Amino acid sequence: MIEIIEGSLPDALQVLGKLPEFDPLLSTEHYLERVKNKQQLTLLAKVNGELAGCKVAYNRDNDGMLYSWLGGVAPQHRKKGLARRMADYQESWALKNGYRGIRFKTLNRHKAMLTFAINNGFQISQVKPKDELENYRIILIKHLL
Repeated sequence: MIEIIEGSLPDALQVLGKLPEFDPLLSTEHYLERVKNKQQLTLLAKVNGELAGCKVAYNRDNDGMLYSWLGGVAPQHRKKGLARRMADYQESWALKNGYRGIRFKTLNRHKAMLTFAINNGFQISQVKPKDELENYRIILIKHLL
């Protein structure tokens, strides 16, 4: 059974700790400080009661765009539609809470995330060069209105 629920940032960090893309994680305090006093949404995906994925977003720039900051699905639970279900929930929540779009940043090396985003209606809005081509930052946006 798959369920998507609203949860806590510490629970999301448990999930991120299982993901090779987030090795190593910074301290819990670092993450909590980043979203302190900001409207936020933390989603958790569970498969048969086990934490399997997460998506954390917050009002970073006060510009009407929800910033989708952290997220992922544990390797053994990928290809089950969890990311899609969390993205749908996040978009619905963003609209209900007055956001006109969603923005996020990823790295050029995260091909699956880029493909997922583009297939989900996101557009590349900016590319920020970094040391190596695989580390270029790619900023994507999706307008909801």
